[in-house]
Amino acid sequence: MYKNEFDNYIKQGKISNSFVFFGESNFLIDMYTKMMSNVEDSSVLSFYHDEYDFSSAKAHLSQASLFGGRNILIIKSEKKVPKKELDTLISFCEKNKENIFIYAYYGSDYKTYNNKKTFSGTKTMSVRFFHPKDYESQNIIANIAKEKQVNIDKYSISHLLNIHNGDVALAANEIDKFKVYDREITTKDIEKLVFGLAEINIDDFITKLLSKKDFKDDLANMLEHGEDEIRILTSITSYLTQLYMFNIYIRVNGTPNAMEILGYPAPKFVVDKKATLSIKFKPIAYYKLHKLLLESELKMKSSNVDKGAILLSTLIRLQQLI
Repeated sequence: MYKNEFDNYIKQGKISNSFVFFGESNFLIDMYTKMMSNVEDSSVLSFYHDEYDFSSAKAHLSQASLFGGRNILIIKSEKKVPKKELDTLISFCEKNKENIFIYAYYGSDYKTYNNKKTFSGTKTMSVRFFHPKDYESQNIIANIAKEKQVNIDKYSISHLLNIHNGDVALAANEIDKFKVYDREITTKDIEKLVFGLAEINIDDFITKLLSKKDFKDDLANMLEHGEDEIRILTSITSYLTQLYMFNIYIRVNGTPNAMEILGYPAPKFVVDKKATLSIKFKPIAYYKLHKLLLESELKMKSSNVDKGAILLSTLIRLQQLI
C-alpha cells in the first residue's frame, strides 16, 4: 500500500502489529517507524544495519516483556532480511498481538515487498513511501514545528524547504534552531540561522564544476550573496573526498553502500548521483585535485591576498586537471 492508504488506517485505528516500510523516502520510513514504535511501557530491541541477529530478534518477540508491557522489535537495514526469517518474526506477531515488529528497509531492491502476495495470509502492513510532494513536505514541517512549539507560517516553511532543495529531512533538523525565538519565525530568521541564500545550489555548483561546464556566473552569484571564498573551496574539497570514498568502495565491492561510505543511509538518488560521478575520475586525479585545493586554501589564509582571484584561478585549473 501507499502512504495515503496507511494514513487512513491509522486514523481509523485499524493498524496491524507488524510493518514493512520501504521506498524512496528514508525520512518517511524513519518517521513512521518512530510513530509505530512510540508505545509507553514497552521493551524495544533495535537492530541497525549490520547489527541484525536472527536469534536475538526471535528471542525478543518470544519472551515476556521485562516491563510488563509490549515487546517491540525494530530492524533498520539496507540489506534484506532473509524471507524465511522475516516470515518467522511476523509469525510471532500473528500469534501474540502484544508484539510489534517493524522492518525498515532502506535498500533499493524492494520489488518483492511491493507485491501484495508477499505477505498474503498475514496481517502485515507493507508500505511504500515516495519522496513527499511539496505540499506534503510543508505539512510535515508544519506538524514538527507545532510539536516543538515553534511559531512559523507556511511561507517561511516553503523558504526553509527551498534552501534545502526540498529535502524535508534537512529542513526538519533546522526547526530546533528556531526555539530560541518567542515569536513568529520570519524568512530573515531562516537566512540568519540556517544558510545564506548562496548555499541553496552549492552541490549543483560543484556538480557543474566537475562536469567541466561554465561556472563563472554561478560563482559570481554566490560571492555577491556574501558567500566566503574559503568556504566554497572547502565545500568542494569535502565533496571530492566523498566522491573518492565512493570510488574506492565501488572498485572494491562493485556497488555503493551509503551506510558504510558515509556513515548514514542517504537517499537513493543522492547515492546514485555521487556513485556515477565518482567513477569518472581515476585515483591519481583525486590526488592532484586535492593537492591543488589544499595548496590554494593555504594561500587564501595568508594575509593581504585576493581570495577571489585565487579561487577563480584554482577552479579554472581544477577543470583543466579533470
